[in-house]
Amino acid sequence: RALAEMGEPLALPTSAFEYDLPADRIARYPAEKRDGSRLLVLDRANASLRHLRFSDLAELVRPGDALILNETRVRAARLVGRKPTGAPGEVLLLRPARGEPGESAELWEALVRPGSKLKPGRTLEIADDLTVEIMEGAGDGGRLVRLRSPLGTDEALRRHGRVPLPPYLEREAEPADRERYQTVYARALGSVAAPTAGLHFTRTLLDRLRERGVRIGRLTLHVGVGTFRPVDTDDPALHALHAEWYDIPPATAALAEDVRARGGSVWAVGTTGVRALEAAADDSGRLTRLSGWTDLFIRPGYAFRAVDRLLTNFHLPRSTLLMLVAAFGGHEPVMNAYREAIARDYRFYSYGDAMAVL
Repeated sequence: RALAEMGEPLALPTSAFEYDLPADRIARYPAEKRDGSRLLVLDRANASLRHLRFSDLAELVRPGDALILNETRVRAARLVGRKPTGAPGEVLLLRPARGEPGESAELWEALVRPGSKLKPGRTLEIADDLTVEIMEGAGDGGRLVRLRSPLGTDEALRRHGRVPLPPYLEREAEPADRERYQTVYARALGSVAAPTAGLHFTRTLLDRLRERGVRIGRLTLHVGVGTFRPVDTDDPALHALHAEWYDIPPATAALAEDVRARGGSVWAVGTTGVRALEAAADDSGRLTRLSGWTDLFIRPGYAFRAVDRLLTNFHLPRSTLLMLVAAFGGHEPVMNAYREAIARDYRFYSYGDAMAVL
């Protein structure tokens, strides 16, 4: 379905989404204040750029527009322990092997390290009251694992799980990350990574937007690890994007339809929001497929049907996320915006600054 909805994709190779980023531009820690991050504004009408603060968002979102937030919550899904031999190992829980990602479970799809040692039949002791049993191999080098704990899965992960920070931060999760690597409106547990565009919002900023007449909608898309894997093929069309679970409340679908009927714009907060809204949209832009798994791969040439404005962070080279932003804002305008952000010392990636595409 994803390819069928692409229309006539532009023949852009993966190398068209490369850029050079100095290592010191990677934000390894969040800004002191969530809404103190910088905000680069790209206007698609004339490819112009403006430099604001995220707290200035009320200047961009008009009264009557809809701001759609992704309420997913990051699970403390990284488990670090030791094999019976004493050798270290770790497991990253991706999603329950059965059911939806937000459900509690004993049986999980997971990534393990070292993969050559943690083979089926092996165990990893995380704590006295939590053991991981490697059951069998799964796709893409993963494993099926079973959690064994008298505490129950949720409590065991709360006590012993670690926040799965992106590897490019090159540091271990710290106590502050448990709060700062979640949005202030996170509710539905099930992601392995944060929907990072939402990390800039504060409750005060959301209240100010509401007071100005901005309408707030909510959805859930549970972020999977596959979204952040680089595209290894020279032709992006050959890259398989992992499916992610989304759920859109009927009230949010009705809100989006009403806002557009009144001439307002639907803002997606993050690429995850874009994927959920576009996966749910029919050819007329109405949201009719309100829940399910989506492997929709949005890249230049895609015809957007449900999203009018985009809030996002700055993404890795060769990533499907950068391709989505380039599809929305135009390849050359977006890549030029990235060059401008680098020249002006913007902070990049999950804990970095933000970008609005109008």
